[in-house]
Amino acid sequence: MPELRSRRDALNLSALGLGGLALNGLTDAIADAGQNSLAPQTPHHEPKARRVIFLFMHGGPSQVDTFDHKPLLDRDDGKDLPFEKAARIDATPKLLKSPWKFARHGECGQWVSELLPHTARHVDDMCIIRSMHSRGQSHGQAVSMLHTGSDNLVRPSVGAWVSYGLGTDNPDLPSFLSISPASGHGGPRNYGCAFLPAIHQATTVGHSGKLGEAKIAHLGNSRLSSDEQQRQIKLLQAMNQDHLKRVRKDEQVQGAIESVDLAYRMQNAAPDVLDIAREPKHVQDAYGVGQGETDNFGRQCLLARRLAEAGVRYIEVSTGNKWDQHGNLKSGHQKNALLTDQPIAALLADLKARGMLDDTLVVWGGEFGRTPIAQGTNGRDHNPQGFTTWLAGGGVKPGMAYGNTDDYGYYAVENRVHMHDLHSTMLHLLGIDHKKLTYKYAGRDFRLTDVYGEVVHDILA
Repeated sequence: MPELRSRRDALNLSALGLGGLALNGLTDAIADAGQNSLAPQTPHHEPKARRVIFLFMHGGPSQVDTFDHKPLLDRDDGKDLPFEKAARIDATPKLLKSPWKFARHGECGQWVSELLPHTARHVDDMCIIRSMHSRGQSHGQAVSMLHTGSDNLVRPSVGAWVSYGLGTDNPDLPSFLSISPASGHGGPRNYGCAFLPAIHQATTVGHSGKLGEAKIAHLGNSRLSSDEQQRQIKLLQAMNQDHLKRVRKDEQVQGAIESVDLAYRMQNAAPDVLDIAREPKHVQDAYGVGQGETDNFGRQCLLARRLAEAGVRYIEVSTGNKWDQHGNLKSGHQKNALLTDQPIAALLADLKARGMLDDTLVVWGGEFGRTPIAQGTNGRDHNPQGFTTWLAGGGVKPGMAYGNTDDYGYYAVENRVHMHDLHSTMLHLLGIDHKKLTYKYAGRDFRLTDVYGEVVHDILA
């Protein structure tokens, strides 16, 4: 098995328009070309996690209304913030207490608000990081930072780096799949590959927080029979192979060969995995499938578990931009919690029951949090200065909280964890040294964490 890649020649096949299907290929043409871009790679060190499920709470859930209990915020409701607020914040200096009560949960006794009663039952499996901070006061900047490690430049997404570094666990499925990705705030850049080989871009199912029919677009071919498709593909691959023999290197054609090969094989493999109707009714019920508010996100979470079980390496589930409550905090966050709380709890319970939580890293979080001061009378503005993300499974310490914000939940002040630190820790758990996973492009070696990032060893089991 080849070693984990440290450098590769620049390659960008995004212009091919292959809809994310430029993935692993095992045809004779690929073998003759001496290249298998998604072959499994040997990690730098023993991994704790084999895969990642990232639950993207798009819009920025409020840390002081979910996992970061601040008694002084309740006590001083309506008073002025006793220190300077961050720049470019459209909010009054008036403190706004949480509309929800907090209580301790689990044997670990971690604080969770009544907004998330189902998730609260699983705190003994979670590591809650309460000291996150990031770059980007606007959604576009912060979403890009979360997904690519840069707030203003086009860079490969986290999933693309993981795919590039580790290869695939299932040659018949994508190594990176994004469920219901947002169309705004970066759009395809959030699951794109930038200058990495295009085979590492995510395949998408659904869009803008809505799963729909859970199908991969343009995968089927109703006009040609299987035999006709085989003949067509054989001719096409022979032509491409002949071209490669003549020119010796044409990375766009190489990518097309791999794309066509997997797209054909996925016609058989993908529909079964994407069909959540195959799950027993009690499993669907646990996720809230068919139950009104929870149906859409429940199907997304259940699909994520099926994809993880089938060998997909990196899976993102997105809510769409629902957590952005500049006003109507109580009704907005309450609605979002109803949509996501039960499905997320079911996902954790399901993974644990199947013995998959030990080697599946689940990450929950938004691009930033919210201010503890009021925007208008009943909203909160963006807050990248201090917010909460939690991790479960995949080699993190369970039942703990790490870091703290100040007494009002505004700034991360203790054991601060930057977005680069989170990314380097995620890669570490997958067996990757973030300083060694590089790609040579435009004369320099790039990496997900640029020249930053420290592994948060204190949260590792």
